[in-house]
Amino acid sequence: MSVRRLADASVQPSSFAFNRANSAWARQTIKKYPKGREQSAVIPLLMRAQEQEGWVTKAAIEHVAAMLDMPQIRVLEVATFYTQYQLAPVGTKAHVQVCGTTPCMLRGSEALMDVCRSKIHPEQFHTNDAGTLSWEEVECLGACVNAPMVMIFKDTYEDLTPEKLSGIIDAFEAGKGASVKAGPQNSRYTSEPQTAQTTLVDERIILKSTRDREAKVAARTARQAAAADASVPPSRAGRPKTDAPETSAAIKSPSPVKASPNGEKRASASAPRGNRAAADQAAPQVEKQDKARSHAKPKAANPVTGRKSPELLKGGPIGPDGKRQPGEKAAPKGAPTPDGKLAVGRAPNGRKPGKE
Repeated sequence: MSVRRLADASVQPSSFAFNRANSAWARQTIKKYPKGREQSAVIPLLMRAQEQEGWVTKAAIEHVAAMLDMPQIRVLEVATFYTQYQLAPVGTKAHVQVCGTTPCMLRGSEALMDVCRSKIHPEQFHTNDAGTLSWEEVECLGACVNAPMVMIFKDTYEDLTPEKLSGIIDAFEAGKGASVKAGPQNSRYTSEPQTAQTTLVDERIILKSTRDREAKVAARTARQAAAADASVPPSRAGRPKTDAPETSAAIKSPSPVKASPNGEKRASASAPRGNRAAADQAAPQVEKQDKARSHAKPKAANPVTGRKSPELLKGGPIGPDGKRQPGEKAAPKGAPTPDGKLAVGRAPNGRKPGKE
């Protein structure tokens, strides 16, 4: 990493001050930062000083430090750390920064530096005899896909050849740098293939307002066409062609003719009678022998109590010990309850229960 120092005192101006427009801009920029954080404006203020003078002078560093109430060494640290700040005089008409990182180097950046050596100065950070042009080699400038490229002030010039860079330098030397179009210097618009752009060729498709307007026009046109062709039957082109009745063109469904229920009943076949004996016969491969399936027999009455199981009694289910569960219907009056007692009410002989 190279050491960056301020220019020699012999080229340093005695003072610096922002002009009226830049001074107003600097005050507004400082107000953007919170109370107590105004020193964060040091980077944009140094950049504006460089745009005004062409490079960052010692007097400009002292002036910015005074505006932000910062120690001068802190501002000097910022100015010497970032390579975007020029610490020595550069060309008044153009300062050419040539990218020398790998993509540009593989695409011929060394030939571009030879052009700068021959037309400006053999060494970097030196101006030409008139002081109007200077150059330096820099790291990646972010246009690798359009390598090789250079940056002059804030604009990039890409897809360069030595001949094209020579013409650009001559234009800036003549004071016509504004006439040179920034960006790729070949047929490319931005970074599309050199053969031509193949995607988003029509800008209308990416504009929402245009898409909405065209969608409304298309919908209105479709409605008008549908109204004009209302008498035309729908196409059957999308229907599958099979032998199934559901897709047969000869069968119209639903049919306008309705069959009578009695006719359908006479034409319908009755369900076959089931053969329970055959159904209960197990297959040999299942039971390993030819035998009939057995069925569970219903429970018989208890020989001790004489009561039948709940599933053999008529009516609702009963609980354990013959007692009625919640939700069960009570036995009719005069009928014996499951526990053998008469229900509340008159006995069959008309007397009250318990009296003979």
